[in-house]
Amino acid sequence: MTSLRVWTVTQVNRAVRTLLEDTIEGLWITGEIANWTRARSGHCYFTLKDERAQLRCAMFKTEAATLPMDPEDGTTVRAIGGLTLYEARGEYQFVVRRLEAEGAEGLWRQAFERLRAQLEAEGLLAPERKRPLPRFPEAVGVVTSLAGAAHADILTVVRRRAPWTRVIVRGARVQGEGSGEEVAEAIRALGASGLVDVMIVGRGGGSLEDLWAFNEEVVARAIAECPVPVISAVGHEVDVTISDLVADFRAPTPSAGAEAAVKDGEGLAEALVVTRARMSGALRAMAFRRREVLGVRLGQLRRAGAGVVRPRREAVNQAGDRMERAIRKLATRNRARLSELAGKMDVLSPLATLSRGYALPQSADGSILRSVEAFEEGVRFSLQVSDGAVPCEVRGES
Repeated sequence: MTSLRVWTVTQVNRAVRTLLEDTIEGLWITGEIANWTRARSGHCYFTLKDERAQLRCAMFKTEAATLPMDPEDGTTVRAIGGLTLYEARGEYQFVVRRLEAEGAEGLWRQAFERLRAQLEAEGLLAPERKRPLPRFPEAVGVVTSLAGAAHADILTVVRRRAPWTRVIVRGARVQGEGSGEEVAEAIRALGASGLVDVMIVGRGGGSLEDLWAFNEEVVARAIAECPVPVISAVGHEVDVTISDLVADFRAPTPSAGAEAAVKDGEGLAEALVVTRARMSGALRAMAFRRREVLGVRLGQLRRAGAGVVRPRREAVNQAGDRMERAIRKLATRNRARLSELAGKMDVLSPLATLSRGYALPQSADGSILRSVEAFEEGVRFSLQVSDGAVPCEVRGES
């Protein structure tokens, strides 16, 4: 016994850890999730168990960030990773590098259904809230990866069908950690810019995990809050994402999304011909209806005018008659008064006295000679009688 090596606890735990890591390579373990915990650091800790045993597990931040959701306790999963020993506590554990549930898309499908049910309960998937796409947009916004084929496909289709349409692209990562936040931010930025009339959000095909950015809640809410209609064009025709369900229009591919956003040039020309004919007919019909309405209104106006003018004309005529009678009465009364005054003036007039045989002497300057002293010898004067004046001269004293 004295020849045995003396180990420290640290040495023992380190040796066991090395033995576990070197002896047992990566392996798949299936079991039921229990006590799932996500720490503030981002690391996840849980237990895998079956009917007879349990195994402590850890999934570190980088690998845990790839999960679409935290699995619920009781979920049957399979995990790939390796065995190790946590030296500080002497506890061995399974370090998980990848976690799947009920097949390759188990957790992803569960997360998809959970978010779909939540958004449906909020009314964001309701058909009545979906907006129609503009018929002839001046500018189309595109949110996708600048390095992906979807970007080139959308530009090609728009240039072919409607080369006059402006395309404004906001690049974003469409796969990997943080890609959902980038897509959502790009949607918000383009929508708030006021530069686009409709928006295409999408990428090419891939697995459910590859397309997961378009199944994230942040992207769904950015689409729902976008001020312009949104076309979701994610993956291939068989792929359905949360973005497809929330968007105003779902296109099976990015190219189909571009076709939905802009009308074909030939179709536009045909539509213009039909529209011109319809507008011409509508204008003629409208002019005819307006002419009929105008005729009816004119007749009503004439009748109404006659009803208004007739009593006014009668009132004016009556007032005129009253004024004429009043003027005649006033003139008669004034004429009588004038005759009366004329008679009085005639009685008081010197001419009336002269007409009775009297005469009125006046000097050369027109003054009346009232006394004997005014009649000096040689004085010339006139004697005013009723029908004229008689020149006179004083020749002797009286």
